[in-house]
Formats: sequence, C-alpha cells, structure tokens
Amino acid sequence: MDNKKTILVVDDTKLNIEILLDLLGEYYNVIPALSGEKALKIIQKKSIDLILLDIMMPDMDGYEVCKRLKNNENTKDIPIIFITAKVDEDSIEEAYDVGCVDYITKPFSPREILSRISAHISLSEQRNILEIMKVELQNENLILNQEIIETQREVISTMGSIVEAKSKETGNHVIRVAKYSGIFAENYGLSKKDISLLVEASPMHDIGKIAIPDSILNKPASLTQDEFIIMKTHAEQGYEILKNSKRDILKTAAILAYEHHEKWDGSGYPRGLKGKEIHIYGRITAIADVFDALGSDRVYKKAWCDEDIIKYFKTQKGLHFDPDLVDIFFEHLDEIMEIKDTLAD
Repeated sequence: MDNKKTILVVDDTKLNIEILLDLLGEYYNVIPALSGEKALKIIQKKSIDLILLDIMMPDMDGYEVCKRLKNNENTKDIPIIFITAKVDEDSIEEAYDVGCVDYITKPFSPREILSRISAHISLSEQRNILEIMKVELQNENLILNQEIIETQREVISTMGSIVEAKSKETGNHVIRVAKYSGIFAENYGLSKKDISLLVEASPMHDIGKIAIPDSILNKPASLTQDEFIIMKTHAEQGYEILKNSKRDILKTAAILAYEHHEKWDGSGYPRGLKGKEIHIYGRITAIADVFDALGSDRVYKKAWCDEDIIKYFKTQKGLHFDPDLVDIFFEHLDEIMEIKDTLAD
C-alpha cells in the first residue's frame, strides 16, 4: 500500500515542474498542473496533502488560486507553499495575507524545500488530530473528570509539538522548561496543585507562535524592527487562543503565554508589567525559558556556554528576573545543570 503523501505542483513553466518532480518523486506522489484552472480541477477529484504554488502565471495567478482554495470549506485546510522568483516585501506580505503557510524563493536548495515540506505536512497532520479530538470532546460529553484531565494533557502535548515543529525547536525544549519550572515553583513555595498546573501547562507558553509567519519565526538572522514587532505579538496571540477556557490547566497556560516575556523591571512585553504585577507563573516561566533558550542552538544564534549564561543571570537579578527566583537558580544550579545535560538536544 502506498503511504506517500500527495503534493500538487502548480507552475506554468514545464522545466520548473520537471525539477520539482525529480526532487520530490522519491518521497511523495507528485501531481503537476500547468495552470491555476487545471490545479482547481485536480483538487476537486484528488486528495491533496500540500500544494506548491507559483505566483506568476497567466489567466489566474497564484494569489487568486490560493484565495479560492481558502474560501472553499473542502480545501481551506490544505497547506499552500508559494514557490516563486518574486522576492519583494509586498509580494511576500500578500502571500501570507491570502493564506499561505510558507514562502520559498527561487532558486532554492533541495534540502531547504524538502525540510519545509516535511515540517508543514507534519503540522497539518497534527492539526487534523486536534480537530478530531475537538469533535470527539464535543460529541462524547465526557463525564469522568480523570478522562477530561487526560484529554487536556494530550491536547497540550500535541499543541506543544506543533509549536516545536513550526519554530524548529526540539521536543526536549518544552520538557526541560517544564522541569526547570517545577524546581523554581517547588522552592518558591507554591502548592502542589499550582506546581502541577504550571508544569503541565508549560508546553503551551509559546502557542502564540502558531500565528507568526515562518519567514519571521525561522529567520536565520536578527529581526528588523518591524519583524520584531510582529514576533512580539505571539504573547497576546497565545493569550487570545486560551483565555476563554474554564479549565484550570488552560487558564494557567493562558497566563504563561501572556506574561512569560514580561520583566521584573517593567521593560518587558506585551503590557510592561513590573515586579509582582507579573503572575508568579509568568515569572517562573520567564527564567526557565530564557535559561533554556540561551543554552540551545537557534536558527539565529549558537548556544551560549555555561559560564556566559551564569554571568548573564547574575547581571539580570532584579532587572529581567524576580530576584528570589535568581537566588533559587543559583541554590539549585547543580540540579538544573543535570537536567540540561541529561535532556540535551
């Protein structure tokens, strides 16, 4: 049985299609279309997992094809990656406005396009799982409290995986942040219930990154001022996703998403909260997340050495971080470093 995913390649240039057929044919079922009209007819008859779509085509350009697909209930969830020679900012902005998930410029490297296709197919599969789970929750009217709790945990784990895949982070990042958070929470004196909620909700702290374009999220260089403004919106986006839940664990996740970039001295975002105006959940997640981020490779930087991280935390006591939490950090540094080494990427 053929388990390969099916990709529709839409381009009015035969040579471009032949190049993509050669590159992708080993891994996917590839269907070519030389026009937007032809692509729309194919999609009516075939099950498509992802679309590679050129922008500059006669009669119907890629933007119009994308709009029609996103306005159709049967095709709106198919991930669309624009693959084009257009590199200007207006074209890229319009592409995301009409609903693409990614934007690849020609010429492209084979490794880059294979990696991006794989990531977006994986994301699409996980979103489908979430939708199925959502329908099941609505239809089954789960009564047993333990079943509800376990389902929530699965949703949180899955959503955390989506963020990891989108931002090219490893699963160990959210595991480490959760474990560091547990150490801080326990030694700060939180109750067992609060510790459990914080640790279990921790994987959702960056859920708002789902709404950030991949071109910004995975940019292998420093962000421009405008790009950073967009990036910062992930805190509010995450809060908006979670804020209406009545479940304690998702209420906790909403706080983490909203406040993990606030700083003790008031210089953080999105609201510029200061000191204990920041919920203890937010203060703990901030220090745990920053510690792990500094010690990990990212697309825009290499991991810092332990010595530089320790120096940074000393200088940020009472500035970025709650001074009591910085004290806990140094008091339990050996335990924290053991987690870092044991769960290294």
